Amino acid sequence: MQTIAAIDVGSNAIRLIVGRVIYDDKLEPIENIRMPVRLGQDAFSHGQIREETALLAVDAFTRFQKVAENYGVERIRAVATSAMREAANSDMLCDRIARMTGIEIEIISGEEEARLIHLAVAQAVNLKNKHAMLIDIGGGSVEVTLSQNGNILSTESYNMGTVRMLEKMRKASADLPFDDLVREYAEAAKRRIKREVRDKKMDLCIGTGGNIEEMGVLRKRLFKLESAQAITLEELTKLTEAMSNLTVEERMRKFKLKPDRADVILPASIVLRMIAKEARVPEIRIPNVGLKDGILFDLAQQLGNKRVSPREQVWTSAMRLGEKYQFDADHANLVAYWAAQLFDQTTPLHGLEPENRLLLEVASLLHDIGHFISTVDHDKHTHYIMQANPLIGLTKREQEIVSNVARYHRKVLPTVQDENFRALPPKDRSTVIKLSALLRIADAMDVSHTRRVKGVHIRSKKNKWILSLEGEGTLSLEIWALEKRRALFQDVFGMKLEIEK
Repeated sequence: MQTIAAIDVGSNAIRLIVGRVIYDDKLEPIENIRMPVRLGQDAFSHGQIREETALLAVDAFTRFQKVAENYGVERIRAVATSAMREAANSDMLCDRIARMTGIEIEIISGEEEARLIHLAVAQAVNLKNKHAMLIDIGGGSVEVTLSQNGNILSTESYNMGTVRMLEKMRKASADLPFDDLVREYAEAAKRRIKREVRDKKMDLCIGTGGNIEEMGVLRKRLFKLESAQAITLEELTKLTEAMSNLTVEERMRKFKLKPDRADVILPASIVLRMIAKEARVPEIRIPNVGLKDGILFDLAQQLGNKRVSPREQVWTSAMRLGEKYQFDADHANLVAYWAAQLFDQTTPLHGLEPENRLLLEVASLLHDIGHFISTVDHDKHTHYIMQANPLIGLTKREQEIVSNVARYHRKVLPTVQDENFRALPPKDRSTVIKLSALLRIADAMDVSHTRRVKGVHIRSKKNKWILSLEGEGTLSLEIWALEKRRALFQDVFGMKLEIEK
């Protein structure tokens, strides 16, 4: 039995959860603590964390460290989100906390945040064969994630977090009522959400975050219902209207809310209602899980060496990106297949780790999406698009490798004169060069986009490698393209490459 802990350093509060990994790798939560440290109030109004707030954060971590010690926690992971991503002095605060408590804070991307929340939801709600929308309302941002059959299709982050909006509203005109100001601010994201959802019918809409959980509790109390784990759009509308007519102090008294909940729950309810209405969902389910639960479960999987393979999730995300930029799906999938075949057959030559096979496949799948912008320099456009659209399931480092491999699938050779290539660590540069050499060969095998090649075999013979093709006709166009594109392969591996049919 192992005891582990997770810390969510949010914009409105800092949360700790401690759990035990029991039989069959199941998790048993044994402690939950929430500290009302509002980092977002500083980050979104001043651009950095003030000393008085930093002291509160250090105090929270000092307490967490003692709790972890009392429970005999063996592993702990702390992640920070929107406020710490934006605060200019977040690195200094992280260093200070690490020195005083020994707890390292990892500032994660919005995509990693969405992945971890989705992981938590998947443990509480059956997402199999379901098209689901996940709405997470935090203090700094709102994440809207579309999921199909348990895999993330896409995730969008909107700067409509409750603490962020409160700070903006304080600076806004006082001529409009607060809830009208929030609605105007939320309207800016309405079009993007509508475009993302389009005509898709959602089987499930799931809400996460402390404010949504509180809405479930209020729904149960106000409408005298049995469950706090759902709220209908009609109930949400009534609740929002009821809160709109009250001051923060009146909300505290009437609804028995804490001060740091009473002020943010109204903007949260307005935003939730707007998104649910655009998605045309009648009800939002509230499973009472969030980022901290996802972190804990992810940690448990790592300890048990049973972490779910990212392949299906990454591939789903990559296919979604390809479709968004109108790629030739048949050609893309075939090039990815041939690239994987070449990777497997040349393992003694390239010496890369097996994990790089997926990176090559994804780069191959998406190598031509730059055509969406322009056929001229489409390799550069592909790199740009991939930098702007992170793939769910890949780390930032893996994303950099994939986008660079796709960047160099034709013509230009990788060189440190290119900023994007120079920024990579030396080991990753080597990986990019090797994978690019394989991608060039795979792409040449379907240069005509007619799927004429039916099989490939590549083998070593003395001081050279021989690539043999099987297919329809003479394959003269494919052989010509291979002879043009084999130069990088020969330079990288120091081996002559012969092409034969």
